[in-house]
Amino acid sequence: MSGLVLSIHQPAYLPWIGYLDRIARSDLFVFLDTVQFQKNSFQNRNRVRTAQGDTWLTVPVKSRDHIQGSLLDIEISAAVRWQVKHLRTLEQAYSKAPHFGRVMEWLRPFYEQSWSRLSELCWAMLEEHLNAAGIKTKLLRASELDGIDGRKSELILSIARRVEADTYLSGPLGLDYLDRDSFVQAGIELDVHKFEHPNYRQLREPFIAHMAAVDRMMCEGKSIEWR
Repeated sequence: MSGLVLSIHQPAYLPWIGYLDRIARSDLFVFLDTVQFQKNSFQNRNRVRTAQGDTWLTVPVKSRDHIQGSLLDIEISAAVRWQVKHLRTLEQAYSKAPHFGRVMEWLRPFYEQSWSRLSELCWAMLEEHLNAAGIKTKLLRASELDGIDGRKSELILSIARRVEADTYLSGPLGLDYLDRDSFVQAGIELDVHKFEHPNYRQLREPFIAHMAAVDRMMCEGKSIEWR
């Protein structure tokens, strides 16, 4: 990869380490908050390791018009005390973790203030995760970029052109829909993020992969070495 390396992804609640790793390997990350909300996706939920195994933490959203609405407009439901539940789960799951105190110091405030929109919560969490992990990649919101349009491959290419990227670092699933020829014609290299999930010492055995990044941070420290 050479020149400006770009990665793009939808908002993610309590992002997992592969999400952060792709950002770390990029010069610029675009937070794709203009696409439609996807029910039962990682946009509003993720898993953490508990004594009973892994469990989902889900941010409830208002279902009205969610299929037609973009992520930018998705509202968090105030009818459920999700913050109390999530905070209690995290405290119970990781109270004996080596780095519990330091990680909860920056994580707890997210559960002690109100949030009206999912994208704002995910954006704030992303910034804090990157700061904690020492990742210096520049961030942009898709909603702040003018002149981008299209769907799927066309949208990704439109953003890549808008920010004058030299390389687009795609996730593995991007190969299912990205039009390689259009990237070649635009002079933009298309690369795929190759992420090898590390094994680390969790609080309990057996090891369960693909947890939210806070699982590894609780066990190994928030300042993880990212390449």
